[in-house]
Amino acid sequence: MRNAGIWLDQKQANIIVLWDNSVTTRTILSGIDTRQRIPGETKQFGRFGDQYLTKETTQKNKIDNQTVKYLDTIIEALKNIDSFIIFGPAEAKIKLKNQLQNYPKIATGLKEVLTEENITENQKIAFVKNYFKNL
Repeated sequence: MRNAGIWLDQKQANIIVLWDNSVTTRTILSGIDTRQRIPGETKQFGRFGDQYLTKETTQKNKIDNQTVKYLDTIIEALKNIDSFIIFGPAEAKIKLKNQLQNYPKIATGLKEVLTEENITENQKIAFVKNYFKNL
């Protein structure tokens, strides 16, 4: 049985897979640009007919699209996992849980969503081992 723990925040996700007494880890970088200036943008807003599109809206839409792509990449890595937990310090874990609703076969393996602060790689591995040892 393949068990996994996904530690994630807005910058990266660490996937720790336990299988037959072996541990493998994989890091997925988010690629989310939270502070990027859009070239050629000088006005406070752009006008399109009767609608106004502010640069904040454009940037938020871009971040939302990048976040969905990031979460889908994580979910793609969970295809061969039987059960997993999600843990981390930020709200990204809740977004991943919500995104899993679009993938019901994979979502059945979700055991729990836990809050955990920034910890080292070895502490993440120990956390996942301890969690699945107690089941």
